[in-house]
Amino acid sequence: MIATRAGAAGLAGTLVLTGLAPLVWGSTYAVTSTFLPPERPMFSALMRVLPAGLLLLAVTRKLPQAQWIPRIFALGSLNIGIVTALLFVAAYRLPGGVAAVLSASAPLFAVGFAVLAGFERLTGRKVLAAVIGLAGVGLVVLKATACLDTLGVLAGLGAAVSRAGGTVMTKQWGRPDGVGPLAMTGWQLTASGLLLLPVAAIVEGAPPALDAPAIGGYLYLGLIGTAVAYALWFRGIAKTNATSVTFLGLLSPLSATVIGWAALGQSLSPLQVLGTAIALGGTLLGQSGTASRATESASEPATGAPGPGSAAS
Repeated sequence: MIATRAGAAGLAGTLVLTGLAPLVWGSTYAVTSTFLPPERPMFSALMRVLPAGLLLLAVTRKLPQAQWIPRIFALGSLNIGIVTALLFVAAYRLPGGVAAVLSASAPLFAVGFAVLAGFERLTGRKVLAAVIGLAGVGLVVLKATACLDTLGVLAGLGAAVSRAGGTVMTKQWGRPDGVGPLAMTGWQLTASGLLLLPVAAIVEGAPPALDAPAIGGYLYLGLIGTAVAYALWFRGIAKTNATSVTFLGLLSPLSATVIGWAALGQSLSPLQVLGTAIALGGTLLGQSGTASRATESASEPATGAPGPGSAAS
């Protein structure tokens, strides 16, 4: 009984810490629209990830082994580089609400990828939770007058697919022995930044002049919104299942809406408040099966060491 309660409490703590990541990511739209230079999505994506990755490399002083380098570039691209670049493209070409709804479709893709990978079962609860969460986010952020841009829609859906696939692959591949979340995060951030560097240079040319607010905005996004947030995110993936972590991503557009209301003076309608409650219900439903499995595993004795593909805790 004590082990069962300890397992459930540990899972709850993991989910709370992991949920801080999408809550922080929800502040990206307000920071971008208020402080960062306009019309520079690739440069903003680069500034968000590469300095944070180099900082974590300097702090952890650990480099990946040669056989892990292709995986690091693949994971960094899916989890961070592609997601960040496409989300900035969608944000510039679509109303924020449309971009948020497209991003909120990630749990649906994650459920499918996890089932195809063979390490999670398709359940009606997971599909229902994803649909409920997506509907709730839609009520919160999607306006009837929203105009749709084809490239923006494709970018938003591409970001959701990339994040879902990266989350599932991160769970499947785990981490090398002796490598913690900070080092793994630094590797992926650096790899994705190196890939974004030539793209930003070719597409947007020389960097823009930065004033003090822009520098402060990039420091916040790089340190808090990227280095810390992604370390918590990858830690959560290692300690629970991929789809449960992806459901927590529904908190990001909700956070953006609340920040817009509290800091930018945007109004909240009764329908948006209802949508917030529905989206939170979908998020909680997406975690319910995880809690019961964690309780069951905590009450069972260990039968052996994890295999080579298992994530280090």
